[in-house]
Amino acid sequence: MGEIRPRLFKGTRDFLPEMMIRKQYMIDRLRVVFERYGFEPLETPAMEHYDILVGKYGGESEKLIYPLAYKGGKTLALRYDLTVPLARLVAMHPELPMPFKRYQIQPVWRADSPQLRQGRFREFVQCDVDTVGTASVLADAEIIGMMDACLVELGVERFVNRINNRKILFAIASHLSLGEEEGAAIIRAMDKRDKVGVEGVEKELSEQGFDKKVVDTITGIMEISGNSREKLERLLDILEGDEAAREGAEEVKTILEALAGGGIDEARYAFDPALAGGLDYYTGPIFEAVLPDQPHIGSLCGGGRYDRLIGRYAKRDIPATGTTIGLDRIIAAMEQLNLLPDGRTKVDALVCLFDQASMQATQSTAALLRDAGLNVDAYFEPAKLKKQFSYADRRGIPVVIVVGPDEAAENKATVKDMKTGEQQTVPRELLAERVRELTSHRG
Repeated sequence: MGEIRPRLFKGTRDFLPEMMIRKQYMIDRLRVVFERYGFEPLETPAMEHYDILVGKYGGESEKLIYPLAYKGGKTLALRYDLTVPLARLVAMHPELPMPFKRYQIQPVWRADSPQLRQGRFREFVQCDVDTVGTASVLADAEIIGMMDACLVELGVERFVNRINNRKILFAIASHLSLGEEEGAAIIRAMDKRDKVGVEGVEKELSEQGFDKKVVDTITGIMEISGNSREKLERLLDILEGDEAAREGAEEVKTILEALAGGGIDEARYAFDPALAGGLDYYTGPIFEAVLPDQPHIGSLCGGGRYDRLIGRYAKRDIPATGTTIGLDRIIAAMEQLNLLPDGRTKVDALVCLFDQASMQATQSTAALLRDAGLNVDAYFEPAKLKKQFSYADRRGIPVVIVVGPDEAAENKATVKDMKTGEQQTVPRELLAERVRELTSHRG
């Protein structure tokens, strides 16, 4: 057998311990927030039937689905997101209590162009949080409030949850006498504003053949300024009191009032008439969290209401709303903001092996500390202490412990703080307390 060159498929990654520690840190903190808001965990298979996935996302998104080479490649596919699998699951389980609130943390796959600085990969983990079975926009407000809580929990300070409503976007198309396909094209063009700017959207619409009235109206909407209520009123003026637009505006107002009632800082959410949302299954409120100071990162969280998606699998429409929290995107942002904790190791202490005769003392010391709830590693070979200390230093282990013949005879242990180099010999009954003191800064 010839030699196989080790390599990775572009857009995928190995996660070494340092990165996994940081990733798990974030997931653990997000899970706390999810459960604080009453959401419960769920998982679905990595692969779905191909026809379950296609025809749900719209536009360019359909081309990013990975079909599997099974019976011609049109039978199974890797999941593109976690929302469509949720819709399929709800249709298959009518016994679920409604409203059904779930969170899901699993990988998804997209045949996309990797962009490492933006945290965009072909395989990545999504954290989805959804509420199924209620048409109340208070559920949308709760999702946005939870997105706010998640980012605050992670230490992100300057962010904004932008809010709009698909009913308003559909009203824009109706106001301009556009058909369904033309209206969808308008929405997709507006969705590119953050990447290409207002001028870029204007250029794209002109190149697609839209007349000056359409282009000027869309440009005017994207350039509306003022606070959220002022922007809503100015938008309604442009749309000349369109009923669908007014209904969408009222839903947005209810969401804004609910967020204010929840005590959320008004600087962290705003109505944005140009927010379009990229997926075709959204039917009502849409929202996304962005970093004004790091626009290249894109949205950290995004979602919306999709009241008709589940009905494509069930015999009746079931209202739903939710968000996706882009874990890899947030990790990329937090790295650039220096918000990630030291991720070199989760080990609190290394117990050195002084010599072979000290093996039992080493093992009993490690067991003592583990029983006290500390994360402890024990060295396997009686190497020179300098080598064992160097090993601990390379791994970032903050404390090393030596139990040689002298310490064992006195029922003590020598504790070394790797950061300061200070050593102290303490009785075994105080050992766990001393290690805890030296590692308390790790949280």
